[in-house]
Amino acid sequence: MKFTLSWLKEHLDTDEPLEKLAEKLTMIGLEVESIEDKAKALAPFSIARVISAEQHPNADRLRVCMVDTGNGAAPVQVVCGAPNARAGLVSVFSPPGTFIPGKNITLGVGTIRGVESRGMLCSAAELEISEDHDGIMELPADAPIGKGYAEWAGLGDPVLEINLTPNRQDCTGVHGIARDLSAADMGKFIDPGIKPVKGEFPCPVKVTVEDATLCPGFALRLVRGVKNGPSPEWLQKRLTSIGLRPINALVDITNFMTYDRARPLHVFDAKKVRGNLRVRRAKDGESLLALDGRTYTLDPSICVIADEHGVESLAGIMGGETSGCDENTTDVLIESALWNEINIAQTGRKLGINSDARYRFERGVDPAFMVPGLELATKLVMELCGGTPSETVVVGNAFGDDRIIDFPLAEVKRLAGIEVPLIEMRRILVHLGFMVAGNGPVVKIAVPSWRTDVHGKADIVEEVVRIVGVDKVPMTPFERGDDARKPVLTTMQNRIRRAKRALAARGMVEAVTWSFISKPHAELFGGGQAELALANPIASDLSDMRPSLLPGLVAAAQANANRGYPDVALFEVGQVFKGDKPETQFVAASGVRHGFASAKGMGRHWSGSAQTDALDAKADAFAVLAAAGAPMQALQIVPGGASWLHPGRSGTIQIGPQNVLGYFGELHPRTLEALGADGPLMAFEVILDRIPDAKKKSTRARPLLELSAFQPVSRDFAFIVDRTVKAGDIVRSAQGVDKKLITDVSVFDLYEGKGIDPDKKSVAIAVTIQPREKTLTDQEIEAVAAKIVAEVTKKTGGTLRG
Repeated sequence: MKFTLSWLKEHLDTDEPLEKLAEKLTMIGLEVESIEDKAKALAPFSIARVISAEQHPNADRLRVCMVDTGNGAAPVQVVCGAPNARAGLVSVFSPPGTFIPGKNITLGVGTIRGVESRGMLCSAAELEISEDHDGIMELPADAPIGKGYAEWAGLGDPVLEINLTPNRQDCTGVHGIARDLSAADMGKFIDPGIKPVKGEFPCPVKVTVEDATLCPGFALRLVRGVKNGPSPEWLQKRLTSIGLRPINALVDITNFMTYDRARPLHVFDAKKVRGNLRVRRAKDGESLLALDGRTYTLDPSICVIADEHGVESLAGIMGGETSGCDENTTDVLIESALWNEINIAQTGRKLGINSDARYRFERGVDPAFMVPGLELATKLVMELCGGTPSETVVVGNAFGDDRIIDFPLAEVKRLAGIEVPLIEMRRILVHLGFMVAGNGPVVKIAVPSWRTDVHGKADIVEEVVRIVGVDKVPMTPFERGDDARKPVLTTMQNRIRRAKRALAARGMVEAVTWSFISKPHAELFGGGQAELALANPIASDLSDMRPSLLPGLVAAAQANANRGYPDVALFEVGQVFKGDKPETQFVAASGVRHGFASAKGMGRHWSGSAQTDALDAKADAFAVLAAAGAPMQALQIVPGGASWLHPGRSGTIQIGPQNVLGYFGELHPRTLEALGADGPLMAFEVILDRIPDAKKKSTRARPLLELSAFQPVSRDFAFIVDRTVKAGDIVRSAQGVDKKLITDVSVFDLYEGKGIDPDKKSVAIAVTIQPREKTLTDQEIEAVAAKIVAEVTKKTGGTLRG
């Protein structure tokens, strides 16, 4: 919301400095985002006259100008390329050292084609006061030479921009902002009454509202004999100061009302409207050419204003081009209405329209100002354009519902911790437009119609406290008591944090993707049920809640590949949806790897390649499970995975067949084709909710396990086993020999081929033996090694490779 200081002072009688007003606005909840003071920014620019303009000796399009900068100073030489540079012209001059906002440069003394230039003659675009950059500015001949341009042009009116919370629709108008500042002792609120404009004849246009839930109230008036043209200078300056483009007097009045009184209006050229007006739902196939030049296709969810020929306006959002006012307009229909906030928001989102009217209507305008707003607009039309008004047509409720709150005075102390006397509380609320009856301990408070966000006692406390000052609320520590502090994070929050850290440590990059995917992609991963389809999707390809994180990650990986970065490793931890019940919604940790983004660049690996493969995805999944506290010894790997994985290059991680924790492997070519991605692509997905909770450990203190002072011993073993034997079975067999001494077992080589039977394979493992109490002798190490060989032989039928 933008407004100027002078505009504010039309509603607030104040002598407070700008800085103090801005500080107070932020303190009462109307945060000031920026203050633009053109007078300060343009202070170095002055008015100057061109004494002479000669052709540049070395350039056809340049002129060498001698410029009188005033104050008795010697003329200054300036090289200028503007086509309108000529002797006698009065323009704007900037000396060396001046920052030129439109060019984002600081001017210096320069030499242009061999001729020195000691300044610059400026265009309006270079000063950022308009978009005109065709030539340097041309000022009246009587403009005072040497005087500051900003001061002469009246640009010393700072523009404030505030960031409004969605509940403060009343402050989308300068009038409402002034009211809040008045309550905060920043001045006296100027609020003259609005006198009704007497109608001279019955309004010939009737209004029918088909659905009162979409349009609770509608007011209309005809003004005949208007003369439309450019609006007066004061109105144009009001609009241009906040970045709006003046169009004509009738349209400018509606824009002024929108920003001045938070009351959007619409004007129709009455001669372009056929018959009576009807507020209704649009019909399938109807369309409207709107004032922004775009044609919108409508449906029955959209509320419109129509005449006998069809749709004339998108209700509460934007008018139509065919019934708009122009310089030929002589009769005008002024409309002031109330609209359903939810419907306005949905329509604006569906059509992609962000108008000033939508911004206010979807937040809820003042219902009691519907008719007074029409009266004020009529008065402005008659003052600026002339004309004779009709009587007003009003359909529906023009006042809104009364809201009375029984308010205990002690509530301010209870909720905010500060004491506010009744007399001060009454002063604040009355200045804000509330009515207070009674002297306590409980008073009755009538809520003004423009405060549609105030419904209960806590809202009243908020109003009092923000005006008194949030800085007055004392800092009060919570009672801690003698009990031990409970954990701040839940089990799931801890799992999520640890899973993210584990995957990041493996060289993967975190991604955040949409929670919605297309229906075909959802069906591919086991979703697509009717209950998971969105009622109001933001796009056709984001229609269903995701049953898996992988479609989004695959799309992100492919987007990187399309831009020349094929070697990617991405992960995400987020919600997936298997149904519409809470028990069918899970937190998953998923990841994809493509190209040479392998995690096995460290240490020995049996593949000997940095190309990513299914075992990378397996390692990623196991890293997540270990970090999240899964019982690693109880995990089982079953060949084959979900339908979206390659059946021969994937696996399922489970704790028994009833508790599947996740899947890993290479994505099926059919899946890649459906997702529009290039393969091969490795992926995993682990459901964190399915990890069983850790068993409660004894609270009895135990001595900390210290690092061993003895050197670990590593021994390699290569076993020849049947091709059907799983490497995991060999690892578990070796680990089970002595769990205290053997701290790690890993596979580092796999061999099939010459020298080994066709139905056999060689699997090599590295075993780490960590002594705890003493250094092991060779005989003791050999004894452990013999036990490992015997146990692997017993469990897998393998033999030690010679």
